[in-house]
Amino acid sequence: MSETLPPPAALDLDACAAEPIRIPGGIQPHGALLVVDPQSFTRLQASANLAAISGLPLGPGESLADLPEALQLTSELRRWLANDDPQFLRTVTLGAFVLQVAGHVTPQGLVLEFEDPPRTEAETLEGLYPRLRRFLDAIGQAGDVPAIAAAAVTEVRAITGFNRVMLYSFDEKGDGTVLAEDRDGVLPSYLGQRFPASDIPAQARELYRQNRIRLIASADYVPSPLEPALSPVDGKPLDLSQAALRSVSPVHLEYMRNMGTGSSMSISLLVEGRLWGLISGHSRAPRQVNAQVRTACDILGQVLSLQIEAREQAQRTAERLALKQVETELLAKLALAPGFESGLVNNAELWSALTRAAGAAVVRGDKVLAVGLTPPPDEIRRIAGALGEAGEEVAALESMAEAWPEAVAYADRASGLLAVSISQLHSDYILWFRPEVVRTIDWSGDPSKPVEPGTDRLHPRKSFELWREQVRLRSLPWSAAEIESAEGFRSAIQSLVLRRAEERAELTTQLEAINKELESFSYSISHDLRAPFRHIVGYAELLADREPDLDPKSRHYLQSIRESGLSAGRLVDDLLNFSQLGRTTLAKDRIDMGKLIAEVRRSMEPDLQGRDIAWQVAPLPPAWGDTAMIRQVLQNLIQNAIKYSAPRERPEIRVEGEERPEGVSFTISDNGVGFDMAYAHKLFGVFQRLHRTEEFEGTGIGLALCKRIVERHGGTISATSELGRGAAFTFTLPRRESARKGDITRG
Repeated sequence: MSETLPPPAALDLDACAAEPIRIPGGIQPHGALLVVDPQSFTRLQASANLAAISGLPLGPGESLADLPEALQLTSELRRWLANDDPQFLRTVTLGAFVLQVAGHVTPQGLVLEFEDPPRTEAETLEGLYPRLRRFLDAIGQAGDVPAIAAAAVTEVRAITGFNRVMLYSFDEKGDGTVLAEDRDGVLPSYLGQRFPASDIPAQARELYRQNRIRLIASADYVPSPLEPALSPVDGKPLDLSQAALRSVSPVHLEYMRNMGTGSSMSISLLVEGRLWGLISGHSRAPRQVNAQVRTACDILGQVLSLQIEAREQAQRTAERLALKQVETELLAKLALAPGFESGLVNNAELWSALTRAAGAAVVRGDKVLAVGLTPPPDEIRRIAGALGEAGEEVAALESMAEAWPEAVAYADRASGLLAVSISQLHSDYILWFRPEVVRTIDWSGDPSKPVEPGTDRLHPRKSFELWREQVRLRSLPWSAAEIESAEGFRSAIQSLVLRRAEERAELTTQLEAINKELESFSYSISHDLRAPFRHIVGYAELLADREPDLDPKSRHYLQSIRESGLSAGRLVDDLLNFSQLGRTTLAKDRIDMGKLIAEVRRSMEPDLQGRDIAWQVAPLPPAWGDTAMIRQVLQNLIQNAIKYSAPRERPEIRVEGEERPEGVSFTISDNGVGFDMAYAHKLFGVFQRLHRTEEFEGTGIGLALCKRIVERHGGTISATSELGRGAAFTFTLPRRESARKGDITRG
């Protein structure tokens, strides 16, 4: 159970995060510190224990160069300053004292730190060099980062003598996981456990990044203050960021005591400029580690950092190459597909492998296509809409449930999300999904209680006992290479879609030009053929009238010529009407469909003498369109109904209308011979006939003409039939709308 801290503790927590750890105003007392002017070596500041540690009787304003016992030191310092080296480290004799002196230059002066020298030859850099060389050989042969980490903690413990040395790395949230550990059994094991990010405040992490080595020789030390407290150079507290003896936060010392450690040392591991992890050594009792051993550990840490960086870069490179190969193979297949969406679905395995996902989906408009383990289509559409509203071009989530609580319902199928936008105008996305991975994490203490409430200030947590947490509703994290793969694929898809759009635009332009040429050609041919066919019919009739005594066979020939001429003339008229449709402007108006049907029936009455047709005309809703053209549609469909129901003793023709959401529909049906639905796709093509001319006359253009008229109005036409039991033709016209280009709207 989490514990809520009272307001004072909350304030102390903020104070801890903002604590001036760079300027503590004191040092750890196992050494001494002196700040002098880099030119004159005049004392500017010093720790209170300077004389006790170094034996230097240097008062305020006095120069180190005036002390005989400091002659060796000042000579070494002048040579070092002349060479402009960043760090100074020498073992020098100061009268009766032999000390190791470290120095660095700051804007507030030359900072010198005095500590005890190595006790034995084995603790010097010269003595440690063979060990470092063997370590370099060992990690060069290590197979992976855990193996390198194991070799590193063993070597650091051997060099420093701590009871326990562990190496842990930080994740993107700042939590640290112990990857390797070497110990002698005095302190408990934390191998495999995780430490919460709150254990190390952000400013402390930055200090770890700048100063790679930090030693705390005793968790119970009393700091030695600086005198004076403020620098004479700028009137500010002395910045001890680069000082090895810098005093640390009292909260951290209490943290160490709660952890059961009396001393500690950390080595920062920097990978590509960021704090990747730490090597941390602990002992039950206080422990001093001299500057040369610390320098050796610093070298070890830098080499280790370079090795980790090289391994991670090699791993990322191999991962990127593998995913790029998948992308190349997938794009090759998409280039041959009619559309990239269908190409993705037909290559589902490659599509998912592009980011090592368990499922994928593409959203374009209201259309959702999905493969593998994904949320339901409505949820995919909702996710894309939410990403679009937020303006997310690339999104990588381990837990959709954290962003959208309703995602809990399908976390077993899709918990992690990687999405890339493929449109700047719409919420169109390509999405990849991963199911939840139930994991157990071992924490060193309850991560929800990083601190304990105190009476007057913040106290760090006291419990480091194993605390086990089961993590749900989270997928495996998306790697940088996988996110880059998705982004690269997005660019490739956008290029592919753009290229396809350009190709379609070019084809559309070509087709429009060809259609205009064909319309012009068919119009010219049809117009020019009308007169010859009329002449043929006319001369055949004149010849029959002038020669009344022709024999029956000759008269039959003349009749055949006349009928063929009439049929050819009707065909030419139909072709002319069909070709003119592309040129004719629509004059849209409100159409009284009941009245129009009555007019069409009256125009056909002369040809229906002696036919007993049962008409069933229901009340019809009004329509919106070009009256003359819609009359042509009704006339053609009713003529077809009359023609194909002729073999019936009692032909039945029904005309019905219906208001629908998409518009107004009208159906003309009959009880005629019908047709086989297997050939329905041929009905509306030019010159397509499902019956022989000898059975039913016609030009084969009427239904094609109907389809073109209806589509010019923005509607649809379809047919259903059962062979031997009649047919039904339905066309739908849109509701009234603003006139499109080329249309005239009245009313």
